[in-house]
Amino acid sequence: MTGPAAFRPLRRDDFLLLATWLAEPLVARWWNHETSMQAVERDFGASIDGRDAAEVFLAVDSGRPFGLIQRYAIASSAEYLAELSTVCDVPPGALSIDYLIGEPDFRGRGLAAAMIAAFVDHTWRACPAAADILVPVALGNRASWRSLERSGFTRIAEGELTPDNPIDPRDHVVYHRGRGWTRAGSPTRRCGGT
Repeated sequence: MTGPAAFRPLRRDDFLLLATWLAEPLVARWWNHETSMQAVERDFGASIDGRDAAEVFLAVDSGRPFGLIQRYAIASSAEYLAELSTVCDVPPGALSIDYLIGEPDFRGRGLAAAMIAAFVDHTWRACPAAADILVPVALGNRASWRSLERSGFTRIAEGELTPDNPIDPRDHVVYHRGRGWTRAGSPTRRCGGT
């Protein structure tokens, strides 16, 4: 990657590319997603139309899409909020993100961490009221949670959550990054003294 990732909203003309990424073995292992055009439309079309809480973006480097990243308010799903709340405190207004690197030649070079860090910066600008991002990850998905750590997230909890892939155990780790984090990794005070 030549610099921070650029992000553009997912479009329907990206669905074939997204289906290809979802079928790629490493992505399929953790996302466990149907790859038919009907399934991609069912699961991503509502976000494109603004009928779903998730905002979905493609990460782009030098004009080439290489990953997908999405953000959503945890409270937008009462069931998800209730389950996550059994593992850790969920601050009011907390967001979560999901991500994947779809292009195999973009993996193994630290680009996931760079993409996540750039997207967090993007999120703070786009969502000025948001102060916290929580990301649960299957304990076995070490590459994913290591990318979160390299992008400034801190592990705050471990517990059982429903896995995306039913072959996985329920063991998850939960990572947090607050608006007060700086590039040096030291916390800063937010407005209001918190």
